[in-house]
Amino acid sequence: MNKLLIIMVAVIFNYGNFSSSLHKDKESDKIEKFSQQSMLLGKFSEKDLLKEPYSRWFKPRYENYEPKKSSIKTISKHINDYKITLYMGTWCGDSKRETPRLFKVLEESGFKMKNLTAYAVDHSKRTPEKTEENVNLHRVPTIIFYKNGKEVNRFVEYSQESIEEDIAKIVSGKEYKNPYAK
Repeated sequence: MNKLLIIMVAVIFNYGNFSSSLHKDKESDKIEKFSQQSMLLGKFSEKDLLKEPYSRWFKPRYENYEPKKSSIKTISKHINDYKITLYMGTWCGDSKRETPRLFKVLEESGFKMKNLTAYAVDHSKRTPEKTEENVNLHRVPTIIFYKNGKEVNRFVEYSQESIEEDIAKIVSGKEYKNPYAK
C-alpha cells in the first residue's frame, strides 16, 4: 500500500509540473506571437515609427537628441546629393538608438525625405521584399549612402564618433570606415 501511495504522489507531483510547464509554453507562445505582431517588417516611413508600440522608444529618443550644429552644417551642404537606404529592426537596441537620431539629423540638415528608403527587418535581417539580398546586410542598423546610383559608403550598427559626425564624413567625402569595413 505504501508503494502505491508513493507512486500516486509521484505521478500527481509530476503531472503538476508537466501541466505548469505546458502552461508556461502557452504563455511563451503568446509572448512570441505578440512580439512578432509588434515587429515592423518591410518598407516603412517615419509615420510608422510614430505609432504604438514604436513611438514609445522613437519619440523620446528623437526629441531628446541634439546633433552637433557644426556637423549638421556640413551635412546640409552635401546631403541632397545622396539617396539613402536604411535597414533597421524594431527589436534591435542599436536600431532603437540610432534610427531616431538618423531621422533627426536628416530633418535638421534639410534632407529631402523622399530620397530615404527605409526597411524594417526580422531577426534574420530579412524583409518581405527581399531587398537585403543585394546589399550584403549583416548588422542593423545599416544606412547606405548612394550617389549617382552607386554605393559610396555605409554606416553600420554604431557610430565611430556620433551619427551626425559619421554622416558628415561620408557625405563630404572624407575618409570613413564603419566598424566592420575591411
